[in-house]
Amino acid sequence: MSISRRKFLRTSAVAAGAVGMPYFFSRPALAKDVVEVGVLFSQTGGLSIIEKSLADATLLAISEINAAGGVLGKQIKPIVEDGASDPKTYNEKASKLVIRDRVPTVFGSYTSASRKAVLPVFEKRRNLYFYPTYYEGFECSKNVVYTGAVPNQQLSNFIPWIIKNLGKKKFFIVGSNYIYPREMAKVCKILIEQNGAEWIADEYLELGHSEWGSMVKKIKDSGCDAVLSNVVGDSVVAFYREFKNQGLTHDKLPICATVTSEIEIAAMGAEFAVGSYTSFPYFQAIDTDANKAFIERYRKFVNDPKAVTHHALESSYFQVFLWAQAVNKAGEATPAAIREAVKGQEFDAPNGHVKIDPENLHTYLTPRIAQWDANGQGVIIDEYKEPIRPLPYVAYGETGDNLFCTAKGLDSAKLK
Repeated sequence: MSISRRKFLRTSAVAAGAVGMPYFFSRPALAKDVVEVGVLFSQTGGLSIIEKSLADATLLAISEINAAGGVLGKQIKPIVEDGASDPKTYNEKASKLVIRDRVPTVFGSYTSASRKAVLPVFEKRRNLYFYPTYYEGFECSKNVVYTGAVPNQQLSNFIPWIIKNLGKKKFFIVGSNYIYPREMAKVCKILIEQNGAEWIADEYLELGHSEWGSMVKKIKDSGCDAVLSNVVGDSVVAFYREFKNQGLTHDKLPICATVTSEIEIAAMGAEFAVGSYTSFPYFQAIDTDANKAFIERYRKFVNDPKAVTHHALESSYFQVFLWAQAVNKAGEATPAAIREAVKGQEFDAPNGHVKIDPENLHTYLTPRIAQWDANGQGVIIDEYKEPIRPLPYVAYGETGDNLFCTAKGLDSAKLK
């Protein structure tokens, strides 16, 4: 049964008065009158352009749940740490939250590099990490709940659409130089070839790189008719600006992105992205009362009437409600209990209905494609009728009838 934010908050308020049992963790030091959680995003560095908003959305959800009575009759207390746009710092802060603060869950990370940096901490300590960002798949951890899109929810719809509807046949793939863009490029190549087109280049610049002149010239001279962008962070701003500066236009040579969202476009100026495309399950332009109300609440929370919302932000928000539902179902806030209880949890999020797959701990989401307009908003031009099952190994042959990642773990034999 679907649970909306309104119903969740109403139910939580009733439950708060009914819960009488004390909150116990496996270590007595955590028997408190609050449930502490970690909030680990970059407040500084090149990725803070995005990650500050993810932290804000997480804190908004916590404040709303607390206003309705919290979980297990207790208030949720966030312990906020700064990942500083640096994987090493992420690892150190995750260790601090899990070992010293003894939180049963951490909400955090934007890049795959930071997720990979903290993963050993959560797997070794058997703790739980909620990761809100769209990512490349090819991961099957029992200690991570993944609430952003995986490739079959972001690329399996996008690339065939580009080829069929835009008539593009020659792709230049460009990205930031780390795991997410490189793994997404592998998926792109498979899908491009499966759909009868070709990729003519696969190029990378370092994360945070701001000098895009030579790369854009390379794109310009390549003979491509579409650019697949997996560029991340503030590099997105420099890339799109240089693209226009060199006279390239999206009506003739469109950038089709897996990362560019409302927040990067707000940072660069809408005129640099007009006519380009992005594939995400969530856009601020989703025309529903639930989404409009969410945008209004978020803007009020951050005290910015012009603040924009975007996919990773929205996932950061709704995943806290899924976690809270799991805690209440489990009757205790321990990592093992929450992990079991979160399986199959459903929620009516601003993007629509979402559900945690009980096998792989990824999230059912609705694929959408948008074209950016002069107001910096994505005009949704294609969307699925309902959420689809997450398949983190789709590029390697995984299907709904042949899962590689299940509750038992990864069947690595299927990867051969």
